[in-house]
Amino acid sequence: MLKIKVVNKSKHDLPHYATPHAAGLDLRANLDEPVLLAPLDRALIKTGLYIEIPEGYEAQIRPRSGLALKKGISLVNTPGTIDADYRGEIGVIMINLSNEPFEVVDGERIAQMVINKYEQISWELAQELQDSGRGAGGFGSTGTK
Repeated sequence: MLKIKVVNKSKHDLPHYATPHAAGLDLRANLDEPVLLAPLDRALIKTGLYIEIPEGYEAQIRPRSGLALKKGISLVNTPGTIDADYRGEIGVIMINLSNEPFEVVDGERIAQMVINKYEQISWELAQELQDSGRGAGGFGSTGTK
């Protein structure tokens, strides 16, 4: 199991996995007062968490499916990426895509955090690319069935 250092300056317990096979940890809002999101409003919601991710890993911040389905709440930049060398507070940019106001309250589960391994690349200049069965087809070119 990967160990990640965390500083918790929030009023809440550390994020945890809700089930044994969950990929994401729920992040909670750490607020002194509620934040009202009118329809199409967005706001940066702080979590009070600071993490030290090992080199070769990133944290992805993703919407919670329940908030999206039931309330129309999502994240503006999804997935948001936290790089291994970032040491600031984790913030979540929430957006209200519904027609109703939504109040974010202290302790509310606002997003999921998933830790992923990644590799950096180096470019290899080429004059052409190897052919594939798909070629340049994209944006729905493989059909709807």
